[in-house]
Amino acid sequence: MEELRAAIHVTSIVGFGIAVTMLVPAFANLAANEPSWTDFAGAAIMTAGGWAMIGIATAGARAKVSPRFGIILVNMLWWLIPLLSVAPLMIGPAKLTYVDAAFETVSGFTTTGSTVLTGLDSYDPGTLLWRSLIQWFGGTGMLSLGLVILPFLKIGGLQLFRMESSDRSEKVLPQFATIVKSITVIYVCLTLLCAIAYLLSGMSVFDAINHAMTTLSTGGYSTHDKSMGFFPNSSTLWVGSFFMLLGGMPFSLFVTLVFLRQKPRIDPQIIWYLVIVAGAAGLLFASRIGTGVYSLRSIAEDVFDVISVITTTGYAAGDYTLWGSLAVPLFFLLTFFGGCAGSTAGGLKIYRLIVLVEMVRSALREIVHPNGVFPVRYGKQRVDPAIFRSALVMSVSFAGVLAICTLVLGAQGNDLITSLSGSVTALANVGPGLGTEIGPSETFTTLPDSSKVTLAAAMIAGRLEIMVVLVLFMPLMWR
Repeated sequence: MEELRAAIHVTSIVGFGIAVTMLVPAFANLAANEPSWTDFAGAAIMTAGGWAMIGIATAGARAKVSPRFGIILVNMLWWLIPLLSVAPLMIGPAKLTYVDAAFETVSGFTTTGSTVLTGLDSYDPGTLLWRSLIQWFGGTGMLSLGLVILPFLKIGGLQLFRMESSDRSEKVLPQFATIVKSITVIYVCLTLLCAIAYLLSGMSVFDAINHAMTTLSTGGYSTHDKSMGFFPNSSTLWVGSFFMLLGGMPFSLFVTLVFLRQKPRIDPQIIWYLVIVAGAAGLLFASRIGTGVYSLRSIAEDVFDVISVITTTGYAAGDYTLWGSLAVPLFFLLTFFGGCAGSTAGGLKIYRLIVLVEMVRSALREIVHPNGVFPVRYGKQRVDPAIFRSALVMSVSFAGVLAICTLVLGAQGNDLITSLSGSVTALANVGPGLGTEIGPSETFTTLPDSSKVTLAAAMIAGRLEIMVVLVLFMPLMWR
């Protein structure tokens, strides 16, 4: 199949680029006089060589843009790249097994943030930097990297970008290449600003660079076991809150403001996004007052952790399971929400929740006035039936896959809390779960390998918003 060969060729080029970036942690360890820099250099050479051979074998493949080609390419990128980028964690200082390395790498690229590593404070700079880099790349989506080389194959890419990112916002610039370039520039600039702000808040240069990459990508990998709770200054938490909040907003908003210099239209999902953050943080702090354990830092922790969960970043300023009876159910519900469409965040996305709420409101009005006509609206715009159908299908699919994943994890010997919260946090790409095994102050290292494989698959399915993965099992797809 020519479409399959073309998708493999594109994937090999992106994979080769990722392999070359393995030299960055090699140089970091070399600068720190760590002898393990050779491990990263070897991983780069080995991985790049493998992708180069695949690229040469599939050279000359051509395919027209079609829904089927888009589905094949998106799945190829998100399944193969993480699973074949494990060498730095296997032969490097971490010395992980393939399953653990694959879990950590998938979690990184999907910006989930779940980890099997412990003792991060004692790890070499190369390993920590590599984890941050893969989350930073995952933030914009590996598909966007693939689109850079699509012109060489004479293939357009707007349809594919929408398929991967679920961004149904307006096409804010006339040329898609310009959109990709603009988003990349904004992403890099915001990362640099975040690093500077972290530096000013008291972080070291190394910590500031790493946390800036995992903050803007809403990924959540930290260089310390205590995550953001390691840093004593409340100003660090406020910096993180601000830039996570930006990471959860649609990047088309920044393109409109910076490059087009126009006043963007008021997007209801942004308004609801900010309202939910403020409301949840207020409820959490009120609950903490009820326990009698609160301070000025508590406000910063509450805001930070709420934004961290709703943007699916997964940082932790503390163990919120100890913050009163309201905290656990509140954070569990926020896990489902996600940020705005067109952002680096995962989850169901705020715009889908708005559409579903409007559908319920319309149904209730029809009960009172059976002969009335009550169209579903998104802000002032009337919602196309295809949009609320898509939102409903995605929500039902999410619930169905969540139920299956929970049952599978339960069958693998995990308790209910671990199975349910692990499934939710993987599908929504959040990171920490609940319970004594995978809670916000724990890691996933104690789970059996079968459960790590299940959760890694759920992370990728969640990153691709489930439907793009489920369609692979349709016989019609392959006819």
